[in-house]
Amino acid sequence: MQKITPFLWFDNQAEEAMNFYVSIFKNSKILSVTPGPNGTVMSVTFQLEGQEFMALNAGPQFKFTEAISFFVDCESQAEVDELWEKLTEGGEESRCGWLKDKYGLSWQIIPTALGEMLNDKDPEKSKRVMEAMLQMNKIDIKTLKQAYEQQYRSSPRRM
Repeated sequence: MQKITPFLWFDNQAEEAMNFYVSIFKNSKILSVTPGPNGTVMSVTFQLEGQEFMALNAGPQFKFTEAISFFVDCESQAEVDELWEKLTEGGEESRCGWLKDKYGLSWQIIPTALGEMLNDKDPEKSKRVMEAMLQMNKIDIKTLKQAYEQQYRSSPRRM
């Protein structure tokens, strides 16, 4: 078992959510299902891309908020598109690569290229990329690259 494991509190959808997440992420597996009373499921453990998670069916007292989200580093636009489509099904889109899935859990679906461009040593390039990203829901790498590569134009005040 890993030292720190995210623990998710569900009303009664822990097993359903686990199956949903495992179906979305390619390198994933169910580790255990612990039975509860009357044929219900009490808790589950699973792995997504090597990260272990635990989930509990514990009632409606607590809900997920955006204060906690899962950041997914995506290598390509195809991966961004696929995860965005699957995770927003029944959920909702938000800005700057954030979304809530149908269980109310927040995710950040972010291409590696965004971090690379934002950390460029040229502050004007990274500023243009940030401005482009702030206009997006799902992150579009092509649009970010266009902003990144645009030639800087001085404003009249800067001449």
